[in-house]
Amino acid sequence: MSDEHENKSGYQAQSSETIHAQSSEAITGSGSGIAPDMDYVRPAELPEQDLYHPHSFIEKWVFCQDAKVIGVQYFLTAVFTGIVGLILSWLMRLQLGFPGLAGFITAEHYYQFVTMHGMIMVVYFLTALFLGGFGNYLIPLMVGARDMVFPYVNMLSFWMFFVAVVVLMASFFVPGGPTGAGWTLYPPQTILEGTPGHGWGILLMLISLSLFVIGFTMGGLNYMITILQARTRGMTLMRMPLTVWGIFTATVLAMLAFPALLVSSIMMTLDKLLGTSFFMPTILKAGEVLEYGGGSPILFQHLFWFFGHPEVYIVALPAFGIVSDLISVHARKNIFGYRMMVWAIVGIGALSFFVWAHHMYVSGMNPWFGFFFASTTLIIAVPTAMKVYNWILTLWRGNIRINTVMLWCLGFIVTFVNGGITGIFLGNVSVDVPLSDTYFVVAHFHMVMGIAPLMVIMGAIYHWFPLVAGKMLNEKLGKWHFWITFLGAYSIYFPMHYLGFIGVPRRYYEMYDSPYMTSGVGLNEFISTAAFIVGAAQLFLVFNIIKTMKTGKKAEQNPWKANSLEWYTSTVPPEHGNFGDRLPVVHRWPYDYNVPGAEQDYLPQTAAPSEVAHTEVEKT
Repeated sequence: MSDEHENKSGYQAQSSETIHAQSSEAITGSGSGIAPDMDYVRPAELPEQDLYHPHSFIEKWVFCQDAKVIGVQYFLTAVFTGIVGLILSWLMRLQLGFPGLAGFITAEHYYQFVTMHGMIMVVYFLTALFLGGFGNYLIPLMVGARDMVFPYVNMLSFWMFFVAVVVLMASFFVPGGPTGAGWTLYPPQTILEGTPGHGWGILLMLISLSLFVIGFTMGGLNYMITILQARTRGMTLMRMPLTVWGIFTATVLAMLAFPALLVSSIMMTLDKLLGTSFFMPTILKAGEVLEYGGGSPILFQHLFWFFGHPEVYIVALPAFGIVSDLISVHARKNIFGYRMMVWAIVGIGALSFFVWAHHMYVSGMNPWFGFFFASTTLIIAVPTAMKVYNWILTLWRGNIRINTVMLWCLGFIVTFVNGGITGIFLGNVSVDVPLSDTYFVVAHFHMVMGIAPLMVIMGAIYHWFPLVAGKMLNEKLGKWHFWITFLGAYSIYFPMHYLGFIGVPRRYYEMYDSPYMTSGVGLNEFISTAAFIVGAAQLFLVFNIIKTMKTGKKAEQNPWKANSLEWYTSTVPPEHGNFGDRLPVVHRWPYDYNVPGAEQDYLPQTAAPSEVAHTEVEKT
């Protein structure tokens, strides 16, 4: 496992036969009778990167170039935006469950809350947390790199994101407040008088989105190049953890989808400031023709959803990868169908660009387009279902640890399946049209895009907290946190499906007097109460972290007995440079658990074939 093998590259010219090492590259040569080295790994093709070493507190913790610190910065900033989004959702539920109780919530405020909650949670919380937070912290550690390949650009990407968040939050304090056009920002009403925040509010939203995309482009290029070019010796693509595959594929999607959001934001900004008509048709106002004309509001919808549906998988694919690794570690069993899982991730990513218009069935599209997008929506369910089957088969006959991490993983699987089933409803045109603007869509979207990813985030926090902080979170508090969140989330979103079926419309400030609201009033009160409880339950995690940092149990080097490289750093938590004097050498995939003949129930990726020659380990 050491660098002594670097000097053995000359061996390649000494044997005429091909020798398949147990988990290493094949060696060919000219036949000298010298026994092959089964631990051989090709020498590094490039020298190690030079690390930037900070010289002050600001350089170490503020304008830092260490990917781990940048990951924590992304994580904390994203969590701050998530807290703002949570408070906005509480205010919305307060109005819906108990109308008039909070007199300061006007109709204009309600629509501003809806808009800001949606955009914050989807873009500034989930996307930034999965790709910026987990991506920065885990990619170099899991592929065996010292750092990201462009540390300075990585640092700039975070601060661009931070500025984007500041600009977005500033919209709460400008005249007119933030935009209230709905989180999808559909024109023409978005920039016209009468819509809350039609002045500075919408401009700051569009500027913030543009800054976010620019910042992410810098970070995304870093992720892709680091994964493709900076992997340690022996770390082939098919030995990478599925977490890395999920983040990598999501990054590729983002690099292709975010430009649609960027150009639509710029074009709408020009419509607002310069009076252009990219998205603005001819409009009559009180009998007077406005200066706009010739634009297409439907064009914006296509651009937005060309970004918007891949965005679902930009969040989901990292969650798929992370939950795959957590299940394997805590079920003490190799992931079932690793290559199938990899190709399912790639296939889902590719298909995600062919389903965007299922969000637009009610926009008046040609029925043949409806048929096409309904078909692709059902097709993309196939590789997604494959992943669910593989998770279940990984659990089958595993040595499952029912700890907090596993509970979050099991909660994710159940929630994602439930949300996916309702997605099949909405993927069909004839069902979607009557349900499109009801609470059924709200329930589906939040189960798939809100609760399911949140459960993966929580599982990942409990799993990797010992690596980040060097201490173990309290299991009892963690289980209380899980059960209240899980049961509470279902108390919120399961009843919403019923509200949708009886026709309760979404985005309404208050429900007008109608027959179906007789059964909906009490249900809305119940949903709102559950939402307050679930939000407050997150204090269990906050208290757990504070208590652990003060008096918690110190974590071992590898407390979960996992195989992937992040648990084999020179120190815990890892220092700058991650792996001390020498980078690890990889000989296998990260899923060798309970291998027959092995002394322990796990084999690290760095375990050389000669060390496990007596076992029945698979070649990877």
